[in-house]
Amino acid sequence: MAMVDVGQILDEGRWSGYQKLLIFGTALTIILDGIDNQLLSFSIPYMTTDSSIAKSLAFADVQFVGPIGMLFGGLLGGMLGDRIGRRSALLLSVIVFSALTLAVSTVDGTAMLAVFRFLSGLGLGGAMPNAAALSSEFVPKRRRAFAVTLTIICIPLGGFVAGYLSRKISPDYGWRTLFMLGGMIPMILALVLFKILPESPRYLAGRRERWPELIRLLRKLGHNLPSDVAFAESESAVPGKSKASIRDLFVRAFRLDTLGLFGAFFFCLMANYIGILWLPTMLTREGFALPYPGDALTNWNLGGVGGALLGAFLIQRLGSRITMLGMSALAIICALVLAAWRIDPLSTVGLMIIMVLLGGLMNGVQTTMYALAANVYPTLIRGTGIGTAVAVGRIGNAMASYVGDFAIDRGTSAYFGSFAIAMALTLCSLALIRRHIERTPNRKDMHSGGSKKGDSRQSRIEEIETIPR
Repeated sequence: MAMVDVGQILDEGRWSGYQKLLIFGTALTIILDGIDNQLLSFSIPYMTTDSSIAKSLAFADVQFVGPIGMLFGGLLGGMLGDRIGRRSALLLSVIVFSALTLAVSTVDGTAMLAVFRFLSGLGLGGAMPNAAALSSEFVPKRRRAFAVTLTIICIPLGGFVAGYLSRKISPDYGWRTLFMLGGMIPMILALVLFKILPESPRYLAGRRERWPELIRLLRKLGHNLPSDVAFAESESAVPGKSKASIRDLFVRAFRLDTLGLFGAFFFCLMANYIGILWLPTMLTREGFALPYPGDALTNWNLGGVGGALLGAFLIQRLGSRITMLGMSALAIICALVLAAWRIDPLSTVGLMIIMVLLGGLMNGVQTTMYALAANVYPTLIRGTGIGTAVAVGRIGNAMASYVGDFAIDRGTSAYFGSFAIAMALTLCSLALIRRHIERTPNRKDMHSGGSKKGDSRQSRIEEIETIPR
């Protein structure tokens, strides 16, 4: 019986049209995740005029419980993905957040809204680490960062779509209709993807009973394999270990990278959500008339799409260390410029340009962090590693509910200054990480560096085997 290393044939294989289609299917779930995550921010102005919702509703508290749900969802979802498969955990998460988003359309008070936002957060948080892991495991290693970023870029893209839908639907049909659509569409998509989206081939390689399924998938990916074949996955070749745990993230080989990722996710998500949750409110308080505040957040998300694409492009050419630290530094500069800017309705064009640039840089750093986390951890603990880092980031996301409110009360300089502080701490955290993504070698490099590549791979396997049995 022939032995096939799944990791090797995928890492050195071609970037096929079928693989791109699989990335597209995975990315669709994250577009819907991004939509449902930001629906509340766009709906608050309409909710406060609804007689069935208490006008004294403390929206800072409601905005806080959603990220707490996402914290637990990211933690549990990542661990679940390592146990039952990335595809199953991803689509289960989509069903959870779509059902609970649909339930939000029925709320008639503060308590019910908070409960449903917390529960929908479980699904929203569980989707992203599994989507990142699944995308990274469909493609060659040289395309891994690009594939993951194209998937996670759909978070700000979903926010942009949420803003567009809110502007078109809420004024005429009400905010409840918006949440009904936000619940039904992802539910339908999840049912379709259960039929057509396959499981990660790297995950399947570790489950002997699912090898026939793996053979069929690899043939679709363009690899001609006989029926009588055995599989191994060098990235998950950890003797005697069959289940991942959070403790594995803190063994000597991964400890510093894990702490760096935790800090980067925490502070970068805090910075991004200070913008997402409070930018329209800040502009409204400064006298900007509707629809400018909502349009500002919509364009902030659109800038995030451009920033993420730019980040993915630069990582392939420069590697993630130079790219992510450079984008963080530029974000700090933009935030300091805005902190010194006189914010008033007469400076709409220039203000919008700087805010879109800031949103693009910060979202670019945030989305590429998922690719960085996928690069740091091997297959066996990848879902747990990404999920735990995202869960720590959700603490920062939740803190943004209060940090943003506190900063706005102290003026626009304090508000934009909070972005600069958070991104400076993000930069320091990213600098701690050792396993940054290397630039994609060109053909000349690949011809001249074969032995170095083999040495690097062997070193990677030796590091993985330091995980305790």
